[in-house]
Amino acid sequence: MTVGLVVVSHSRKLAEGSVELAAQMAPDVKFYPVGGTDDDRIGTDLEKAMAAFEAGLEEASGDGLVVLADLGSAVMTAESALEFCSEPDKVLLADAPLVEGLVAAAVAAQGGSSAAEVKLAAESVRFGPEPSDTAEDSQGRGEPIDSGVFELINPMGMHARPAAKIAGGLAGLDVEATVNGVDGTSIMELMSLAVGQGGKVKVEAWGKDSSKAVEYVRRLVEEGFGEL
Repeated sequence: MTVGLVVVSHSRKLAEGSVELAAQMAPDVKFYPVGGTDDDRIGTDLEKAMAAFEAGLEEASGDGLVVLADLGSAVMTAESALEFCSEPDKVLLADAPLVEGLVAAAVAAQGGSSAAEVKLAAESVRFGPEPSDTAEDSQGRGEPIDSGVFELINPMGMHARPAAKIAGGLAGLDVEATVNGVDGTSIMELMSLAVGQGGKVKVEAWGKDSSKAVEYVRRLVEEGFGEL
């Protein structure tokens, strides 16, 4: 089994749509979308969230659950459900953007990461650079500890699935990594590279897991991100 993922949203369609997207990257992961009220209005439902937690805990077989929520009251609903669930120590709430965080978490779970690592993968992604991530700061890190240049062989190049696999894996490592100069843990930034088949990606890494990061991307690229 793998870590299960619960999505708590104000909208049933948003919860189910987010899960539909993430499931494309992680076919072996169990998802539990919770959205809307019993009469299908916008809102959150504590009983639905509690039921999802219990179903996930039963099916996760000890691997645990990671929960993502869309807005403030959904977070409160998830927190309340956690208080009442049978095994609260096996449920982790992630503070992450719903869609991008869910995709990164799904990729990490698909790869066999622990619940803590899946949570970290979700929380590590972001939509754009933080104020400190300027070109000056990037240069201030000095030369990368490890690096590699790899040619994309998958037919569609750097689209959503490869970007999610790279970001999800790198987010779970103790490393700062860039791919063609952008944040390697940001799905959106990786997709913006628009590198096609035959194009090259340059990975540069700093930190304890720098060699693991470069090797991880190399393996993904050489395997065609599982798309060949």
